[in-house]
Amino acid sequence: MNYFEIVNKCLVELSYKQVNSFAELIKNDHKKIKNIINIINTEVCGYDNWNFKLRKATLNLPANTSEIENTIDGKIASIVIDGHVYKYFERPEDFIMSKAPSQTYSRFNEMLLLPEFDEEKQINVIYYTSNAVRQPDGTEKAFFENEDDISLIPEVFAEPILVYGTCMRLKSNPQHVKFSYWLSMYNSALANMRSKISIDANYAPSVKLYRY
Repeated sequence: MNYFEIVNKCLVELSYKQVNSFAELIKNDHKKIKNIINIINTEVCGYDNWNFKLRKATLNLPANTSEIENTIDGKIASIVIDGHVYKYFERPEDFIMSKAPSQTYSRFNEMLLLPEFDEEKQINVIYYTSNAVRQPDGTEKAFFENEDDISLIPEVFAEPILVYGTCMRLKSNPQHVKFSYWLSMYNSALANMRSKISIDANYAPSVKLYRY
């Protein structure tokens, strides 16, 4: 379900008139709905380390160099060099003084700090992307902009989370006749995603819910 379809679903749920094209979304409530969809999508994607956000990248560490630019757009889960997993070490000053523990890495501003090797090394990075939206060509970005943009949240969960969450946030009045229903459906979709999205039965991301 793309951005335009989500907006129209919200309009139906709110008993508003649907539109025939993305260009017709010019009213104040249309703009509010579009903005809230973006906010909720970004919030849910950022709640925790969902496995649908896992990505892999490769960096090159030149010989006799211990610093490279951090071009990873997200949170690093692990770094692998020569088949060994390197753990994060929170004291970058120890790298500067060459006192860091073996098989560790750190970060200082926009630089990744790594051990120095006599030859160039390939750095394999597993990370959780900071993006929340995918374009039709597969390019990822932070926010919905175009009508055919799609959430990174799996579609089976994206529709109820974004539609009911947006309606609930737009009205933001617990006394509204449908508020409890929207809240219940939103919470249920989040709970279902939490229980079903994890591959490992011993691991499931936590979800923090906020009422506005």
